[in-house]
Amino acid sequence: MTTTSSADQLFIKVLAQGSLLIGLIATVGSVVGYFVDSEKGVPSALIGASLALVFTSLTLASVLIGRRLSLAGFFGAVMGGWLVKLIGFAFVVGFLARAEFINGPVLFFTLVAAILGSLAIDTIAVLSARIPVVEG
Repeated sequence: MTTTSSADQLFIKVLAQGSLLIGLIATVGSVVGYFVDSEKGVPSALIGASLALVFTSLTLASVLIGRRLSLAGFFGAVMGGWLVKLIGFAFVVGFLARAEFINGPVLFFTLVAAILGSLAIDTIAVLSARIPVVEG
């Protein structure tokens, strides 16, 4: 039987709460997107929420991988993940800018809401976590 560390419990909690929040934002964004632009609004909200979920998951994955490495390896994994997200985001936005099925403002505001919500969840979870300095 394996035991989960305090940090693993924190990551599971952040991923679960973030997924729930992004699902809620996808639902609300889809409803708002339907009323703004029924044909393009719903897919735009769903794509925006999906992007936020993917990038949040990549952040958690890079930290989970990095924490098993040395300090330099940790920073390399986190910065490498950040670089992958930056380049990936540029490609996705470049593609979506030319897409006919996207409503730009709905996509933008869904992304902003999901990102700010994810940052709030991360901040609250880390500040309220009880992670010992040395685990035994």
